Amino acid sequence: MKETPFIGREVEMERLRGLRDKRCASLIVVRGRRRIGKSRLLAEFGKGMKSLFFSGNPPERGTTAQSQRELFTDQLRRAGIPGIKPDNWGDLFWHLSKHTQKGPILIVFDEISWMGGKDPFFLGQLKTAWDMYFSKNSQLIMALCGSISSWIEKNILKYTGFVGRIAIDFVLEELPLHACGAFWRPKEKRVSAYEKFKLLSITGGVPFYLEQIEPSLPAEENIRNLCFTKGGLFVREFDEIFSDLFSRSKSIHKKIITCLENGSKELVQICKELGKSQGGLYSQYLDELVKAGFVTRDFVWDLKSGEQRKLSRYRLSDNYLRFYLKYIASNRVKIEKGTVPVSMVNNLPGWEGIMGLQFENLVLHNFKALWKVLHLSGEEVVMDGPFFQTATVRQPGCQIDYMIQTRFHNLYVCEIKFSKDPVGMKIIEEMEKKIKCLKAPKRFSIRPVLIHVNGVEDAVLDERYFDKVIDFGQLLE
Repeated sequence: MKETPFIGREVEMERLRGLRDKRCASLIVVRGRRRIGKSRLLAEFGKGMKSLFFSGNPPERGTTAQSQRELFTDQLRRAGIPGIKPDNWGDLFWHLSKHTQKGPILIVFDEISWMGGKDPFFLGQLKTAWDMYFSKNSQLIMALCGSISSWIEKNILKYTGFVGRIAIDFVLEELPLHACGAFWRPKEKRVSAYEKFKLLSITGGVPFYLEQIEPSLPAEENIRNLCFTKGGLFVREFDEIFSDLFSRSKSIHKKIITCLENGSKELVQICKELGKSQGGLYSQYLDELVKAGFVTRDFVWDLKSGEQRKLSRYRLSDNYLRFYLKYIASNRVKIEKGTVPVSMVNNLPGWEGIMGLQFENLVLHNFKALWKVLHLSGEEVVMDGPFFQTATVRQPGCQIDYMIQTRFHNLYVCEIKFSKDPVGMKIIEEMEKKIKCLKAPKRFSIRPVLIHVNGVEDAVLDERYFDKVIDFGQLLE
């Protein structure tokens, strides 16, 4: 069977290759959202060297520390290391080290929280094995990999036993747009940016999701096959995400996600809608969703000082989850019965509004590409992100899709518009209203920016109101 082409991750791959030039063994962490391509990145990097991959059992009922060790023993046997009893992790690691003493070797412990989460001695024995055995091979690279970033952060990155031992902590994000466009090869030139964004509004930049796209089919047919057909990947993916990552408190995490499906909210708003008192527990659940890559916490900043403030909002930044909640969940019964009308994909309720939120996520994920178009360097940017100004007696409320503050006292106020028709003159009135409400220091220059995907009317361009009009579809090329 032909292997799916490996797309993107040039920066991460270059950093991994740099480890081969070191004169000592390397212990690294690779974490990120489910389906983001952690294992694929390491498998691609491991080509040309001896690579050993191990993974734990999902946290299902009946999974124990012993069953995890037994699975690891089976995986050792398949790797050519038989005859080992699954009594304790220390012995298992020692046996593995005896077969990895020389030469360039990659060892991957995938879903490490599953492997070691049931055994209180797992991490201590792994640390000891690293110090005493694995690190003696100067050409060995060991990757601790997983989707539950909160567990990795607490038990590995902040665990005193591993302090000073982690060479690189990779947090894999969604692929940038230019890499996403490559998934339509060899037909990318014939498919419009608007059609590509219809699918990206569901997949985001998640590699495994993008691999499911059939470039020869229209967006609507791809959506029908993946989202509204019995057995489709996106029909069952939601349940698998929450059973895998949040087995004990998945219902609470689902409620929080559902609360955010129509827009960003402050913690107090979330707790109020869920009928819960504001406290540390829900802050913890939200933090877990942030670290899992599904939610983003956007902070407000003070324009005068350029310093971040405590006020923040949580945004559902994962496009698949929002699409599932809005359209797949409410039709699950019909999907399972195979009675979803063929025409439904063309008549999804509230589609324009949801596409606006999804397109906004794509823009925010690709902020560095946006900086490049605006000829801004990282050294110039003081703060950036969605910006909201709460209403008080002295100032009106204001919400800006994306704003950049530079050290030269420029405020790039960005309006993000996804529309099936070219953007019309009304956009100028909307932008002017926001700028008038924005309480900016007098010494600041305001630079309006329009980001679109399906064209702008000539009348808007003729007004020369916007300092920059950006066709975001160009970033797919």
